[in-house]
Amino acid sequence: MAREFPGVQFERYSDDAVVHCVSQRQARTVLAAIAARMEQVGLRLHPDKTRIVYCQDGKRRALYEHTDFTYLGFTFRQRKARTKDGRQFNSFLPAISKDALKKIGAEVQSWRLYNRIGQDLKDVARDINPIVRGWMQYYGKFYRSKMYPLLSRINAYLVRWIRKKYKRLRAKRKAFRCWRGIVERFPRMFAHWEWIPSVPSVW
Repeated sequence: MAREFPGVQFERYSDDAVVHCVSQRQARTVLAAIAARMEQVGLRLHPDKTRIVYCQDGKRRALYEHTDFTYLGFTFRQRKARTKDGRQFNSFLPAISKDALKKIGAEVQSWRLYNRIGQDLKDVARDINPIVRGWMQYYGKFYRSKMYPLLSRINAYLVRWIRKKYKRLRAKRKAFRCWRGIVERFPRMFAHWEWIPSVPSVW
């Protein structure tokens, strides 16, 4: 790239790369050159993962086959955005990918938080906070609202924990009242409460 296309920016992590081109013609030229270079060293581009993507936003409205791509756990595509003064517009932005959300969701489910009734709530927080905080710091850098449903689900599991641990709180209304009291007294107990301290309406 430095020798043949010095003006073309790109990022690479391990064997995944994103190359930024200014036109479809340039993209096809660069793609063909990269494919040829790979063959020279006994490699080949992945046929399913390699494609030319049109970075569509509010200003670019042409029709192309591919208008999104996923890289390092983020899906880049056209999304709603707001200016500093609150005006809405369309931009080409990253957010946590569906596959990453699915993987994280499966891990959260595997914790079976609602069955840890032998632990105190502070113990549960100590166990999961480093993991959840890491997800927030990485995936929450861009369009963090895409993570809110997942974080709400953690809260729903924790309410189930309350209902299972304390017989007197098995009624949803009582469990929710207890939940609000805990959040008010210890707002920083769980890392994700910084963003989502509430419980989904259906739990």
